[in-house]
Amino acid sequence: MALAIILVLLVVGSVLFHFLSPWYLTPIASNWNYIDDTLTITFIVCGIVFVAINFFMAYCVYRYRYRKDRRAAYEPENKRMEWWLTVFTTVGVIAMLAPGLFVWAKYVEVPDNARLVEAVGQQWKWSYRYPGADGILGTVDIRHMDGRNPFGMNPDDPNGQDDVLVNGPEIHLPLGSPIKMLLRSKDVLHDFYVPQIRAKMDLVPGMITYFWFTPTRAGRYDVLCAELCGTGHYTMRSHMVLEEESAFNAWLATQPTFADTQAVKVASAGGSLAEQGRQVAESQGCIGCHSIDGSPSVGPTWKGLAGRTETLADGSTVVVDDEYLMESISVPNASIVAGYPPIMPPYQLDEGEMAALIAYLNSL
Repeated sequence: MALAIILVLLVVGSVLFHFLSPWYLTPIASNWNYIDDTLTITFIVCGIVFVAINFFMAYCVYRYRYRKDRRAAYEPENKRMEWWLTVFTTVGVIAMLAPGLFVWAKYVEVPDNARLVEAVGQQWKWSYRYPGADGILGTVDIRHMDGRNPFGMNPDDPNGQDDVLVNGPEIHLPLGSPIKMLLRSKDVLHDFYVPQIRAKMDLVPGMITYFWFTPTRAGRYDVLCAELCGTGHYTMRSHMVLEEESAFNAWLATQPTFADTQAVKVASAGGSLAEQGRQVAESQGCIGCHSIDGSPSVGPTWKGLAGRTETLADGSTVVVDDEYLMESISVPNASIVAGYPPIMPPYQLDEGEMAALIAYLNSL
């Protein structure tokens, strides 16, 4: 009797927690309310089954509780019950799968007037690319990737010269326009996910994946990586700013094109050596693992790093000078700071990029 009551109370408490809990779907900011509807249908089907099974268990526990004067009846099979279970299970599965197939059909049919935006993932940062005035994204190839060309843009493709490159922490998009997000990974599996958008997709190395959505609600939302991509996975964040068309165009006009980035010379009149080093750090994804404000991260903070005495994993100590910094960039696993995992990949920078990055590190 007590066990039956406990089962009933657990069911009632679970249902009440579902309806009264504040931890539910976040406010949607795109057209994918269809996905919310499919989630609701799944909750309803699973909820009905959960309540039915547990109430049935509670009934059986009470109805067939132990008595000395009663013996269990032997019934090897019950075809009537088998048919009922088969029918109910089939209806429940169809009720959950059919809406999902309907939504998926709409999910992969991108409107003809959708704007192209590319998100590029790497351990552990996001960067973005927009087509220029020609509306065409230039071609890319991993063979073109280096410190000056982190997107791997083809310098001989005229369609890519006006592509807008964003290495900063935000992606801006206009409200009311369908957006086709092209997704590309530079290293391992990632997943582009904004909870309020209700749409996401994996980034698969060697492939271009995509999804589309229409922004509907202005705001600033977190961009997350929803695929475990290494030790610094939790730091792989960015922000999506959804705003009016005029504000979006004003922001986009402030971002450099591919041609602009190639015109910048290290230590040129366009900026100090340390400033050029900051650009190198951002383009190479260094800021994803090393903070510049002293806060803990995947790797040692860069704030006050130059001139500091560090204890290495083997127990020895080293003064962080230019020579040590260059070795740590080119051969990072040669001298690992104690308390940090040996996960940093080697970087091959040219002489100018290395000098700029060292200057930036020293400036911090």
